[in-house]
Amino acid sequence: DNWAFLYAQRLALKQELPLHVCFCLVPKFLDATIRHYGFMLRGLQEVAEECAELNIPFHLLLGYAKDVLPAFVVEHGVGGLVTDFCPLRLPRQWVEDVRERLPEDVPFAQVDAHNIVPCWVASPKQEYSARTIRGKIHAQLPEFLTEFPPVIRHPYPPSCPAEPIAWEACYSSLQVDRTVKEVEWATPGTAAGLAVLQSFITERLKSFGSHRNDPNKAALSNLSPWFHFGQVSTQRAILEVQKHRGKYKESVDTFVEEAVVRRELAENFCYYNENYDSVQGAYDWAQTTLKLHAKDKRPFLYKLQELEQGTTHDPLWNAAQLQMVQEGKMHGFLRMYWAKKILEWTRSPEEALRFAIYLNDRYELDGRDPNGYVGKLQDGGTGADALSPCPAGCLWSICGIHDQGWAERAIFGKIRYMNYAGCKRKFDVGQFERRYAPRM
Repeated sequence: DNWAFLYAQRLALKQELPLHVCFCLVPKFLDATIRHYGFMLRGLQEVAEECAELNIPFHLLLGYAKDVLPAFVVEHGVGGLVTDFCPLRLPRQWVEDVRERLPEDVPFAQVDAHNIVPCWVASPKQEYSARTIRGKIHAQLPEFLTEFPPVIRHPYPPSCPAEPIAWEACYSSLQVDRTVKEVEWATPGTAAGLAVLQSFITERLKSFGSHRNDPNKAALSNLSPWFHFGQVSTQRAILEVQKHRGKYKESVDTFVEEAVVRRELAENFCYYNENYDSVQGAYDWAQTTLKLHAKDKRPFLYKLQELEQGTTHDPLWNAAQLQMVQEGKMHGFLRMYWAKKILEWTRSPEEALRFAIYLNDRYELDGRDPNGYVGKLQDGGTGADALSPCPAGCLWSICGIHDQGWAERAIFGKIRYMNYAGCKRKFDVGQFERRYAPRM
């Protein structure tokens, strides 16, 4: 279920050439830990096995793409290169670096395989809100939301087979923090991800529309780790979920809104706004209001370490933080509350955003993702589960991206406010706090 892969095979078949798949394993990526690398590598093992069955060699190249891929292209006489798309600056820089170093006669194509409507097709500019992009995406879904053609067993064998991959040695060689442990609830790989999709449809989809904002209810898809690492395609999820629209219309429509419209809105923001992870990326009204209230007295001030350990005065916030530390996920409604409290309890909006992004990217399995930066929530509730594709993004919560101005108050200015009492009206806060109480 990958349009970049399918396009590459189509080109290879047309030219009657072998097809190779390369993955460039970098030793370090932003604040990713062994939790993230372990999930990714174990998923890649499944990809390598599938490729072998399809007569397509899979190569794990160690190092940055610019250093290892052009040499591979020359050495193997590769006739063309196809890559996937990510709107974040670092992966975009990797693509640019490879482009500059490729031989001039090797064409290089990029396919947006993880959005349904490709990012640059959905809109040619930064969209203001879901309202402004929704119609553009829905108008193009009939063209792009189609069944995938199959990848076939490749009829043109390579002249040289892929080197055997020492997976455990690769795992051991990573220069990443190993103190953030891998999680037990999420098994990496496409087969496991598709099983989670199936369980969502049979067990939780019926209550997604009504209970997705309640952290105590099992109503969420839990799919975002597999979406984030490309192990399950969002398009596959939508195709499968839509088959049940006759039975669960509200839930299906809500899931489509979040997994397509809101998710692609976050991609749009990161693609067209180079300051997607800083206060400078916020709208003028939000920057102005945050600046006006930057010196307001904070009721509490916490250091990063206190936040990381979940030792604040607020038992709900601590429980949400500990859920993220232990499980690599946080319920989407609480992600919103979590980030807004960081704004309230730190010295400045800039520090709040820095802390929130660091914690999100370090602990969330789906961290370092457009939705972690700007994922937009719906109607003041979570527009997704933290594990559906569209969590409460840090800039949405702290800087009002894709939101509107609200009644002015201390610290927040016109940024949407949330408090403990409001959470108590929404769900049984005590039940959630007891589940993630600090282990003594």
